[in-house]
Amino acid sequence: MSERLYSITRAGRKIAYHQGMLKTLRKLELGGGRVLFEERLVKLVIPASDRGYADAQLDDYRGLSRGEFPWVPPLSLSLRARASSTTPLGTLGFGLWNDPFALSLGQGGAARRLPAAPQAAWFFYGSAPNDLSLGQHRPGQGWMAMTMRSRKIPAILLAPPAAAAWLLTKIPPLRRPLFRLMGGFTSIDSVGLKHDLDVWHEYQMDWGEESVAFHVDGELILCSSIAPHPRLGLVIWIDNQYLLAAPGASLSFGVLHTPTAQVLTITDLSVKTSA
Repeated sequence: MSERLYSITRAGRKIAYHQGMLKTLRKLELGGGRVLFEERLVKLVIPASDRGYADAQLDDYRGLSRGEFPWVPPLSLSLRARASSTTPLGTLGFGLWNDPFALSLGQGGAARRLPAAPQAAWFFYGSAPNDLSLGQHRPGQGWMAMTMRSRKIPAILLAPPAAAAWLLTKIPPLRRPLFRLMGGFTSIDSVGLKHDLDVWHEYQMDWGEESVAFHVDGELILCSSIAPHPRLGLVIWIDNQYLLAAPGASLSFGVLHTPTAQVLTITDLSVKTSA
């Protein structure tokens, strides 16, 4: 296991994150969530809770505009991970995305951002009622490898129709036509994973300009031609949230009761790119 120093440059030279980079990522701890560093690993913990949102997260993009997010292809991300349960409640995962749902107007020194069309390549878990399939006949729930690519639309133009679509999905006859319309803007590819979440596995994702390949324990699980548009940020998280985005119901989100604490443990994290 490498103990080389972590370094990052956004100017185009080779970047490598090694084991020590876990401590350089920014922590987000909400609703009693904790990020706990141990000698060679990190534990992301959310507490038992019957109300309120809880999140434990590491990322490398908070405070940046989306145009400043660090990562472009080609890129290879790998790590070892396990959760405290085979079927946790809420969501967890690790990979790359553009933080599309964040809304910040610059308060408290944060970057100014409007919601954006989603771009992602990650290992993602969502318990019921979570569903991110958008009606595209792909797994939208459970433990999966997943990519999302949306048309590049300026956030200032996207926000008003997105808000309108959110409201119109409350009307049952309009749901399926709206989801078909959304499917024309956002493409999703995903495959369910049979690997138990509470057992250590090695996960690897190779993001190219025209494809994304996912491996678990060295086995190719998915090679998708739906590659997200750059730039993206690294995120590792566990929370008690769900997002329902499927034609059978209106667009909705909420939080789930977690009767016990839930943990995602990460080690051997490496990100390499020549871009």
